[in-house]
Amino acid sequence: MTRHSPPMNNNEATRPDCVVKTPMQLDFFNDSHSVALRNDVILALLRCDVPASKRAWETLSKHHPQEDCLEDLMLLIKALTERTPSPFQTHAALRNERLALQNKITPSALHGLGRTEALPWLGQRWQDLAQRATALPYRAEHPQDHAAPLWLQARQWQAAADAVAGIESWRRIPAPLSWMLHARLKLQGLQANWGLLAELAWLSPQRLADVMAQVVDPILQTLATQFEQDFDGTGDTSDLAWLPAWVLTQRPALASALTQAQASQHTEPEQALRVLLELLGLERQGRQRDVIERRIILRGLHAGLYSAYMASR
Repeated sequence: MTRHSPPMNNNEATRPDCVVKTPMQLDFFNDSHSVALRNDVILALLRCDVPASKRAWETLSKHHPQEDCLEDLMLLIKALTERTPSPFQTHAALRNERLALQNKITPSALHGLGRTEALPWLGQRWQDLAQRATALPYRAEHPQDHAAPLWLQARQWQAAADAVAGIESWRRIPAPLSWMLHARLKLQGLQANWGLLAELAWLSPQRLADVMAQVVDPILQTLATQFEQDFDGTGDTSDLAWLPAWVLTQRPALASALTQAQASQHTEPEQALRVLLELLGLERQGRQRDVIERRIILRGLHAGLYSAYMASR
C-alpha cells in the first residue's frame, strides 16, 4: 500500500515571547565581518528587540549590501513590528495572517535564522495567532482557520485539545477528530487512543495518514509498515480504513483498547472490527458454531482481512 504523507510540521516547542536564547549554530569563530553583523541582527530578533534588530540590519545592509539574507531578515523584523494582541474578528483575517506565516515568514526564518533558531521563533508566532483566534468558531468550509491547528503548530498539545473540545460534535468531524488524536497522542500516547485512531481511520483515512506522518510512535510505525507490506488491499491511502481491524489480527491483546472506539458510520471497516472483537470473545468461550458464523461474515466483508485473521489460527 502506498501513501503520500504531508511534510512534517516545521514548528518546534515554543517559549515565552522575547526570552533571550544564545544561538547555538551561529559562527562566532568566523572572523568575517558580515557574519558578525548578521549575528547581531539574529540576536536582536531572538530577543524580539525590534529597534535593535532594525539598527543591526541597517548596519549589515550598509557594509554588506549583497548579503543574501537581508531581505529575509527584514521580513522577520516587519513581522515583529506588526505584532498585535488584538483578537481576530473574522476568519478571513486569520487566514491572511496564517498564510503569510506559512508561506512567507517561515521560509525567511529558516533561511535567515537557521533551522535551530527558526523553529522556536516560529513556534511563538504560531502561538500568537492561536491566542488571537481563540474566539473564532469552527467553520467546516475553512477548517484550518481555527485555534486548534494553530496550537498544534505551536506544539501546545493541551491547548490544542482544549480548543477541539469546544467544537460541537468534534468526534464526528474528520478535521477536529484528527487534531484531537494528534494532541492526545502527544499527551497520552498510543495505548489510550486506539479508539480515536479507529474512528479517524473510518471517517478519513487520509487524515489518519497525515497524523501518522506527524506523530512518531514506534509501535504505530511498526504496525503501519507491516500493514503496508502485508495487507491485501487497493494499495492506496484508503486501505487505512481497515488498519484498526487488521491490528486485531496481529495483536489481539489490543482488543480492550479498540473497544473504546465509538460507533461511527457503520462502514464495512468498522463492521469488520466489531466482528473481530466478537470472534476473539467467542474463541475464548469455545463457541465454535458462533465462531464459524462470524468468520463467514468477516470473509464477506474483506477477503484479505479474513486471510490475515486465519493466518494466526
